[in-house]
Amino acid sequence: MRNILFLHIILGFIAISLPASAQETANDEIDEIIVIGKPSKFGATKSEIPIMETPRSVSVITADEFLSKGALTLSDTLNYTAGVTSDAFGYATRGDFTSIRGLDAPEYQDNLQVLFGFYNNARADVYTLEQIEILKGPASVLYGQAAPGGIASTVSKVAGPEHLGRELIFTAGNHSRYQASFDAGFDLTGDSRWTARLVGLYRDSETQVDFVTDDAIVLAPSITFANEDSTFTALLNYTDRESDTSAQFLPLTATACGTADVTVSEANVCAGTTGQEVDHSVYVGDPGFNRYDTEATTFSLFGTHDFSDTLSFAATARYRDNEAQYDQTWVSFLGDGNPRLLPDGSAVGRSWSSAPASSTQIAFDARLRTVFDTGPITHELLIGMNYQDVETSENSSFLYARATTFNIFNPVYDGSEIPTAAEFDAQRFLAEDKTTAKDIYLTDHMTIGNLVASAGIRFSSVNSKDNLTNQEDDETPITLGLLYKTDIGLNPYASYSESFRATVGTDILTARSLLPRRGEQTEFGVKYQPLNGDSYITIAWFDLEEDNLVEFVPGGRTQPGLTIETEGFEIEALLKWRDWSFDFDYRDLDANDVDEMGVAVVRPSLPETAASLWTTWTPSSGALNGLRIGIGARYASENESNGVAFLPANGFAPTPNRVVTDGYTVIDALIGYRFERVDVALNIRNAADKEYYATCLSRGDCFPGEQRTVVGTVAWRF
Repeated sequence: MRNILFLHIILGFIAISLPASAQETANDEIDEIIVIGKPSKFGATKSEIPIMETPRSVSVITADEFLSKGALTLSDTLNYTAGVTSDAFGYATRGDFTSIRGLDAPEYQDNLQVLFGFYNNARADVYTLEQIEILKGPASVLYGQAAPGGIASTVSKVAGPEHLGRELIFTAGNHSRYQASFDAGFDLTGDSRWTARLVGLYRDSETQVDFVTDDAIVLAPSITFANEDSTFTALLNYTDRESDTSAQFLPLTATACGTADVTVSEANVCAGTTGQEVDHSVYVGDPGFNRYDTEATTFSLFGTHDFSDTLSFAATARYRDNEAQYDQTWVSFLGDGNPRLLPDGSAVGRSWSSAPASSTQIAFDARLRTVFDTGPITHELLIGMNYQDVETSENSSFLYARATTFNIFNPVYDGSEIPTAAEFDAQRFLAEDKTTAKDIYLTDHMTIGNLVASAGIRFSSVNSKDNLTNQEDDETPITLGLLYKTDIGLNPYASYSESFRATVGTDILTARSLLPRRGEQTEFGVKYQPLNGDSYITIAWFDLEEDNLVEFVPGGRTQPGLTIETEGFEIEALLKWRDWSFDFDYRDLDANDVDEMGVAVVRPSLPETAASLWTTWTPSSGALNGLRIGIGARYASENESNGVAFLPANGFAPTPNRVVTDGYTVIDALIGYRFERVDVALNIRNAADKEYYATCLSRGDCFPGEQRTVVGTVAWRF
């Protein structure tokens, strides 16, 4: 039925597009590489202030850029971005697990947070996105609750007078990946006052893990009214994904103990194993039970209005409804490094989880922007109001370490071990959470000669409820920044910013409500853009920390004084020379969890050093005009995970266990050619098909990295 529905949509799309194909060619140049992206009013900074005049680290990745690099997921789009770790847990189908400057990053779309809780949302598809913006460092002044590392903000494709081109794209790749997608703009009134846009895709795909699919159908129609002073847009996005989890939580005894690429400090973890390494594509679930199916319906309204040359208004409002069915089984491990396989590969037990979940969101963000002078100082003042009401629900059931005959080296999938519905129902626990936030924020971007100063404050009130707690948190984070614009395009800057995020519950030791986690960052950097040039370089050093972390103790949770401390150095360089463009990114990160005694432990799964370089050659004239060739390399250093193991050989006494996963380098490539209306391209990620682990954890499991992905694309633009 899904296939027939999508076929009708494609045929209808072609039928209504053909009559206008001769006059609407706005997308003919869609593959031109844009070296420096422009911030969007509905992006991370809620402003169109140029990056060169913003005293913060900001990265903008346009759709042209991330698609030319072969990105298939939001995580992929950030592989070539300094300070971002987007694939710490390897290839993933459940979501995009991004960390910025060593801390998990929340995901926003069109100014509003888009994901809440865990595994209750449909993953956004990159084809529906215009660009992605990364704001590094605490962002609570603009966004309220947020992690101090930064945010990932996406901008949706919507209708408008500048989006009247049309394209139909067919892609095919290894792992039996097939996708059809389309993007069409329409002038409804002939004068571009009313325009419409229809974006959609259908995908039928397997993945690098046996039995795991990545099927999707997405429809995103929008309509826009625009005149000299106002723009108003309505966007509907329907996303339906049918998949499973590619993360199989493969045991250390069948992964780390069988390769030289992972080092386990506690030798007894691998004692008695055969030294055999399981294939990275192995599936330890049950195809008759496992699934991760998600469905989301999102309705968004956008609006801007210019009252005058100096006063304007912008707003986003959203209603979002998500449903997810998440059923999974995996080889049991105790979470303490204890091996859970017999020497022949037979599992001691398998655990089963069934967790249908949902989330709903009602939110809006509205702001007035005014420009005025006070003496020699020019102010760009932003006054905003934000409201958010989010409810999440999970009806979970967990059956731990049930007896099994499953052998990881010789798996059999006959469904005979699947628990009954009654067994799951007997263990179900319904967890419901509701968060309401009401915020007012103020920022002032001030210019006096070549000096730029920025300041901001937010007054935030957050009400959080769960099954046991009703909690109020009031916070007033601030941000400050200075930047000096030199006449040679070399702009040094400094900034200070704060963040917070509510922690719901009661401290078991003090009987007081848990305090919000609070973060702060100091950043110094320099930005350089040659005068009248297309190149851009930013260098930044930062020092940030977050305190009031929670520790789990017998009977509940407490806040004993745990902190996260990260310090790092970043370089981001986007260079253009004749027909060549270069995207170079480098990060050196020192990230630690620090306990109440001041003892620091390296944060798990984060490489200390990461670097990437993408080079594109696009001849602008001659016989090769239309050709583009790109090649890139991504490097990540080793990462480590520290914990304890409780092993029979040690009398089950807690034994320190350090697991170190080697670093890796992978190569990506592109070759394509643009004819007048047809564009063909071949993208290869991990071209050498390097086999590696993204990380292994001391708790007892490993996560394979992304295997070679080959995708061919034929695009017809008219």
